[in-house]
Amino acid sequence: MGDDPERWQTFPGERLVVVIARTVTSTVRVLDVLRPVLRDDPRLHLVFAFDPSSAFNDGVHALLHSVGARVLPWHQFPRVSPDLIITATENADLTTGHHTCPVLVLPHGVGFHKVVPDSRSDRDRLAGVVPDALLRSGRARLAISHPDQAAQLAAAHPATSGRTLLVGDPCYDALLDGRALRDRYRRALGLTDRRRLVMISSTWRDHSVLGRDPALPARLLAELPLDDYAVALVTHPNITSAHGDYTLRSHLDSAHDAGLLTIPPTAGWQATLLAADLLIGDHGSVTFYGAALGTPLLLGTFGDDEAVTGTPMAELGRIAPRLRPEAPLRPQIERVLDLGGTDGDDTGERVRKVGESAFAAPGRALGLLRTAVYGLLGLPEPAGAPPPRRAPAPPVPQGRPEPEKEPATACYVHTSLSEGAGGPDGLRISVERTPAAVADLFPDDRRDAPGGPFRHLSCADDEWDRQWPESASVLVRRTAADTAVGADRWIDGTFARYPGALLASAIVAGRGCRVGLCDGRTVEVSATGRLDDATVLAAAVYACLRAGHPLEGFVTLALGGRTEDVALRLTRRTSGPRPAL
Repeated sequence: MGDDPERWQTFPGERLVVVIARTVTSTVRVLDVLRPVLRDDPRLHLVFAFDPSSAFNDGVHALLHSVGARVLPWHQFPRVSPDLIITATENADLTTGHHTCPVLVLPHGVGFHKVVPDSRSDRDRLAGVVPDALLRSGRARLAISHPDQAAQLAAAHPATSGRTLLVGDPCYDALLDGRALRDRYRRALGLTDRRRLVMISSTWRDHSVLGRDPALPARLLAELPLDDYAVALVTHPNITSAHGDYTLRSHLDSAHDAGLLTIPPTAGWQATLLAADLLIGDHGSVTFYGAALGTPLLLGTFGDDEAVTGTPMAELGRIAPRLRPEAPLRPQIERVLDLGGTDGDDTGERVRKVGESAFAAPGRALGLLRTAVYGLLGLPEPAGAPPPRRAPAPPVPQGRPEPEKEPATACYVHTSLSEGAGGPDGLRISVERTPAAVADLFPDDRRDAPGGPFRHLSCADDEWDRQWPESASVLVRRTAADTAVGADRWIDGTFARYPGALLASAIVAGRGCRVGLCDGRTVEVSATGRLDDATVLAAAVYACLRAGHPLEGFVTLALGGRTEDVALRLTRRTSGPRPAL
């Protein structure tokens, strides 16, 4: 690039490949597949050209810079003479200048199933099809993932006839290969075996999940117990390109405070999908990939007007179960999970088969794509077998260098007691927690009763949002105390700072938990298993106190799909009693 470039080159090169980057979505797709296809070949010069003409160009240049790509200024593009242009955007203007080289257009989603606004007119168009002028030039080759797509394109745009190349879908192949790493992806998201991951996938525009129901992430977090479920959100890059990440996060502030895992749109959605137990989607490609993998699916919405009639995506919208936003969400989610992704019949299997129907030659996409690229370049392929498929990298939730290992620090705790069930003394206490940040947005209809269930606010003493510790019935120390004396000093100090609190709870390293009552008594709580959560152990004391049960003996705690036997022993704090309120 620039004047007299040959003087500055280290690698001689025989062919120049230019990649057109116009939107984040299309750029990510090319970056995902190009490196393994062109690896280990110094015969090729590879440069990127940033086309700034899209309304969704925000973030493209930063993305290219983040991967160390050499970017050709757009005004220089007409002056270079590439041997091949590769892009995953159909809207770049490739008819100007003296370019006569072939153009390989990769899909940036699944097939050609969507109608989108035409940036060159006020009409809609079929996504993935290049302008007629480029088709008539004979230079364009459209990569397809299934032979049926060639017939679909020929019917809609006759000029595409004979201009398609079957290459499969490298992204689908990577997902297939990544299924064996599901446990690794779940660990990267901070998930335990007992927690189910609900993934929300939203495409863009008003027919998308977020377009129809921006409050869905917060409502899910309010209805699903945080010890049983985690919620992750993946959004189409066009959402942040149009509105900005600041605005998106502002709309989801309460959900983020409640523990929403926000996955960057440029990386991590594949691994999150593989980690998910259930997918709530729409007519976007991520939903279709989930269907093909057999992930239990609920459609949060579906853009029937945007899905092309007769395509697998349209069929998916017809048969997949729908989320009913007017009804409680938890029973709907549990029904799909308990039925293994079905709706009481063979729906789950039918959904999976519709998803699989869009992909031919699974496992061979990178090899087919490499053959196509070198054929267009007029070069023999490198020696050796095609590059192996690479499973997706583990996800990193946005804004968090490491996934949070702890639940929300302020939560409403629901406890219910049942006599003659579990525990040596026949008392079972079931515990569910809901993040306080979303609980008040969607009030729970569960109310206190004389014998339970009970509801109380529990909060870490160092919670940054001071409204919660000031209102909490139970205060919790998040770090373990070294000794019982240290725990009791913290308990007394906590009651001094928060005189309205009823209980203060602290783990003592290697010695269980000390739960202080505001009247000076203390209950030593120890679990037979590995339960060392001060919030949960304090909930057992709170429930017994409210129900009038003795603060001595054994109970069984049920939490997040598991049970633990817990021993209670009433004592006094070493630092002295406090007067009762």
